[in-house]
Amino acid sequence: MGGSGVIDKTVATCDEAVRDVFDGATLMFGGFGSAGVPGRLIEALRRKGATRLAIIQNGSGSSSGDHGVGGLFLDGRVCKLTASFINRAKAGAFRDRYTKGEVELELLPQGTLAERIRAAGAGLGGFYTPTAAGTELAKGKEIRVIDGRPHVFETPLRADFAFVKAHLADRLGNLCYRYAMRNFNPLMAMAGKVVVAEVDRIVPVGEIDPEHVHTPGIFVDRVVQVERDPH
Repeated sequence: MGGSGVIDKTVATCDEAVRDVFDGATLMFGGFGSAGVPGRLIEALRRKGATRLAIIQNGSGSSSGDHGVGGLFLDGRVCKLTASFINRAKAGAFRDRYTKGEVELELLPQGTLAERIRAAGAGLGGFYTPTAAGTELAKGKEIRVIDGRPHVFETPLRADFAFVKAHLADRLGNLCYRYAMRNFNPLMAMAGKVVVAEVDRIVPVGEIDPEHVHTPGIFVDRVVQVERDPH
């Protein structure tokens, strides 16, 4: 916010947007497969050099080579992953670190992952779900029988930072997603203490129709415009 009192959440570069990510931070990365992943912000995080990171994401990296989330594992920056789909063919960097015992894994059913993130954003204390009851994924968790079925108690998932990807934004931080970008991004934008949005284009205030504001600016702290990520 400038001295004139005008709210302006835009920053010039991804490096500036991730400037305060600290060692040991918990981060959420939006995206499903390769759709809606804030890849440029993640690359800036790699350049920053923060380590001992705990990552919450749907997967374990979907890009080949050392780009994005896979690059963080390759660099040895991650100590824990909370995810639902880890067996992607190109996620070799995660598998290598995990099999060596260098990364802790919390595996969750995909719906449970999404609902735990949503619970954090909604200010809930947790919820019961029959999903995963009677499996290894329920080990160590509270079990309650509801309507004759065992239910697992799941707690909210929160993060110090949430990196999200959107199509449009204005300087107030209002976000509009495009197609499959509306996966985990809107939920994570509600569950992070500091929310940073990587967007295709920043437009003047009022250009985004109110009906197309998928994440209101009150949830967003920083917005950075980048060229579309080719990965």
